Amino acid sequence: MHLGLKLFLGYFLIVGLGVYFSLNILGVEIKPAFRQATEETLIDTANLLAVLARDEVLNGNLSNGRFQARLAEYAQRTPNAEVWDIVKSTLDHRVYITDERGIVQFDSTGQAVGQDYSRWNDVYLTLRGEYGARTTREDPDDERTSVMYVAAPIRDEERIIGVLSVAKPGSSIQPYVDRAEAKLRRAAAMLVAVSLTVGLGFSWALARSIHRLAAYARAAAEGQRVTVPQGGGPEMQALAVAVATMRDRLEGRDYVERYVHTLTHEMKSPLAAIAGAAELLQDELPTTQRERFVSLVATEAERLQQLVERLLALATVEQRRELQEQRPVWLWRIVEDLLVSRAPTITRKQLRIDQRIPENATVLGESFLIAQAMGNLLDNALNFTPDQGIVTLDAERVGDAWRLTVANSGGAIPDYARERLFERFYSLPRPDTGRKSTGLGLAFVREVAHLHGGNITVDNLLDQSGKATGVAAKLTLPATDYC
Repeated sequence: MHLGLKLFLGYFLIVGLGVYFSLNILGVEIKPAFRQATEETLIDTANLLAVLARDEVLNGNLSNGRFQARLAEYAQRTPNAEVWDIVKSTLDHRVYITDERGIVQFDSTGQAVGQDYSRWNDVYLTLRGEYGARTTREDPDDERTSVMYVAAPIRDEERIIGVLSVAKPGSSIQPYVDRAEAKLRRAAAMLVAVSLTVGLGFSWALARSIHRLAAYARAAAEGQRVTVPQGGGPEMQALAVAVATMRDRLEGRDYVERYVHTLTHEMKSPLAAIAGAAELLQDELPTTQRERFVSLVATEAERLQQLVERLLALATVEQRRELQEQRPVWLWRIVEDLLVSRAPTITRKQLRIDQRIPENATVLGESFLIAQAMGNLLDNALNFTPDQGIVTLDAERVGDAWRLTVANSGGAIPDYARERLFERFYSLPRPDTGRKSTGLGLAFVREVAHLHGGNITVDNLLDQSGKATGVAAKLTLPATDYC
């Protein structure tokens, strides 16, 4: 199913459900609203007629009095009124009066005179001084036969001497309810039609933008020179720019150019030293000078070899998207092996190693990569620690990860270099020799950390007064509870 069709169907479903539930809610509210309005009108009518009938109730002249005559005249009227396109041709109010015992004394239809209505709510509640009303179905199984009754007290000063009830059949208001519901359905249908038209246009525009972007990606994959598609809103434009950026990176122009330029710059110095030494070694030289130049050639060749090896290692890690294996790795074992291999440097500089890594510090990942990363951190610490300094190795559990800290005493990281520590080929001079490294170590450590789902930070150590006392590198890797 095409994306545009999916969006349209999803939009249609949301709008349809919204209209459906709204229609149901309004439909449920329409009939009660009409009934409430009718009841309010009946209250006014009942109270008006109760006042008009009071004197004849007191005189006991309801059957032959003016009140009865006026109601009979009312029943003969034909209003022929047009109310909201609905013609009303009959009057359908029924009026009956009960005495203070609830016995019907007067009925405009003549059918209930003498009957006991004291138990009907309209009469019963009104005689008690409360608001009396009821709705009763003439046919219990047919809601359309319901009749609404509203009563008002007939008072002789403060005493209730009777009750006047006005009845109105629900069938008289049903045409208005049906008309309102029909209008509501037509409005809902129009709303659905307009919403679907808007949704169709929106889905078409979005699908068109996506198709244009897909066509651009296909053309770029085939090596065609095409421009970035425009339009589609800021999100689609951002996506198009991201695809263009990805295309440039996949083609490798920016990546290769940056690496070649930097690598060429880094190789110039050792190659020039080797070439100069080789030229001098062609002549007759004293033994001391010959040995010095031979040592220089060996040192610079080793530097070139390290540069190439580390660059290849970094490129390999950068191209990987996932780990090849995930096994428990004991950090203290790797550190012990690293300290043994770095023993000559530690002894030569008379360094003190404070190893405090717990034996249960176990992470999940590739042992070789983790060892390489930790080796780079340890080498940096050893190189930047002054003679007789201290290197501390520690690990602590932080949630679902272990955080390895490699800290050294000595000088602080300059402010200008703190933002460039993980930049490829960037390196600070070693304090004891003044020489720089390949500048690939921390970049490699960061790639290994990200590949494992962890992170690496390097910052100065500060004492209580805010003075720098050294540098700490913190490598965080996912933990495992393997025993």
